[in-house]
Amino acid sequence: MEFIIFLAVIAAIAAFIVSIYNRLVNLRNRVKNAFSQIDVQLTRRYDLIPNLVESVKGYMQHERGTLEAVVNARNAAVAGLRTAAADPSDPEAIKALAAADATLGGSLGKLFALVEAYPDLKASENMAKFQEELASTENKVAFARQAFNDSVLSYNNACENFPNNVIAGTFHFKTAEFLEIEDTQKREVPEVAFDRQA
Repeated sequence: MEFIIFLAVIAAIAAFIVSIYNRLVNLRNRVKNAFSQIDVQLTRRYDLIPNLVESVKGYMQHERGTLEAVVNARNAAVAGLRTAAADPSDPEAIKALAAADATLGGSLGKLFALVEAYPDLKASENMAKFQEELASTENKVAFARQAFNDSVLSYNNACENFPNNVIAGTFHFKTAEFLEIEDTQKREVPEVAFDRQA
């Protein structure tokens, strides 16, 4: 009888461990799935950039350095995206992607600032279309990033809470990194001044 109780206790402990392990695997897979949505949107964004550069090249012949910076930043961001897509739970890959994307955003910001100096280009239908598509894609990236970060939060909580942390440590589940992409075109709050007349 004692042996049967002992086996029942061992079976219950094993079932508990398997349950925690399976939950961690499921949550890690949700992180990967959520990242796949970011992958789709960032790939779309990165695929728009060569066409954008081609469309402005004719107008901005003297701005070759800026155009090259955009192309180089885009290529670095694509490489960062591929690395992060291979293992979205790798914190270093996510940090590298965020840094590469911030650099690209800065390069695009400089390009769009230069567009302002070229009235014909600014009024171009192609330029307006590209800016609209990029803005739409940025919104989709923001939604996908929020879903990814929510999945990362759930996964990290499961990895760090007791007794899950014991199982996570034993089976080498590492916490994931949140994807923080800087908004390079942050909106400034306009100053409002009221004239006070006494």
